[in-house]
Amino acid sequence: MECVVLAAGEGKRMRPLTARRPKVMLPLANRPMMEHLVLAARDAGISDFIFVVGYGEREIRRHFGDGSSWGIHIEYAPQRHQQGTADAVRAARDMVTGPFLVLNGDMILKSADIAALSSRPVPCMSVSTTDHPKDYGVVLVENDQIVSLEEKSPNPQSSLINAGAYLFSPDIFELIDEVQPSSRGELELTDALAVLIAQKELHAYRLTYWMDVGHPWDMLDANAILLESTTPHNNGTVEEGVVLKGTVIIEEGSVIKSGTYIEGPCIIGKNCRIGPHAYIRSSSSIGDDCHIGHCSELKNSIIMSGTKIPHFNYLGDSIIGSGCNFGAGTKVANLRHDHASVKVCGKDTRRKKFGAVVGDGVQFGINCSVNVGTMIGSNALFGPNSYIEGCIGDKAVIR
Repeated sequence: MECVVLAAGEGKRMRPLTARRPKVMLPLANRPMMEHLVLAARDAGISDFIFVVGYGEREIRRHFGDGSSWGIHIEYAPQRHQQGTADAVRAARDMVTGPFLVLNGDMILKSADIAALSSRPVPCMSVSTTDHPKDYGVVLVENDQIVSLEEKSPNPQSSLINAGAYLFSPDIFELIDEVQPSSRGELELTDALAVLIAQKELHAYRLTYWMDVGHPWDMLDANAILLESTTPHNNGTVEEGVVLKGTVIIEEGSVIKSGTYIEGPCIIGKNCRIGPHAYIRSSSSIGDDCHIGHCSELKNSIIMSGTKIPHFNYLGDSIIGSGCNFGAGTKVANLRHDHASVKVCGKDTRRKKFGAVVGDGVQFGINCSVNVGTMIGSNALFGPNSYIEGCIGDKAVIR
């Protein structure tokens, strides 16, 4: 059985983190999020993959290649113009040879669920529950059959939603050929599914576990969960006087200097310098070639490769892009005084603690203060003692 992974989109809700990379290549536990999905599918017994690629496809091809490093075979189906999910599935038409899985590349699934879905009657759609069904396609199920699918209903009839994993036969392509552009000008896969529902042919499979990574702050939950299942190892250098508590992964070339305290689960990439006297708290992922220096504290955050946080800094519950530099004394707040949920650019994160989303190449002068819920575009520059809040665009300069 082939597995078609939809990975052509930019992920506009992930901006500015997708300025240099497609959404599916954003790191969770120091691996691209799509790699976690592919490994789960491989462990479910799938060996043949078709990646539908478009935006940022060069990075996807460079990372995955032909799949031999993972013991799988990968082919690529370009979607040159992102014209919707039905068009994305159709891009793989000439490569599938029989019943095939379709997985959205931006979600976390368990291998047991993928194996179970692949053995269900065809066609089949996975469903899961959520506490905010208004953001998804809401479904009704009777006797393991989909009887209704309504996209982003303001008054959802249930908490059961379309989870974005499917089992199809090649017959789906005939239905896709009949799909007309939606009000958004896109070819929607749900229109093809509506025909199957009307014909009472679409089966349901209820996932035991599902996580959608739709917004930057969703990355923190996914990162924490994936770190919990890691196995500790130390391929770097740990000086005397370092405390490692819980599951800690240290990759080759990294040096943990004396006085540093690290609470797992935590992962530190290759060729990093941590400390002296740094405090790395749980659920943090630090990419390759990073520096977390003297008296800096990091908590529940994702730090991408090449970022420097060198002296007297604090970052909590934040996502930081690659190649950033934090001047000495720069702090990121992560809690409102009224303890209300944090909003980012008007969007409710549903989190009481959230710091900032910082794009690639952002440079902070000394003693900058970044307020809770701030979003900063790529390559922005901030002078010393800057107070930063709200939504800051790419290449902004604040002196």
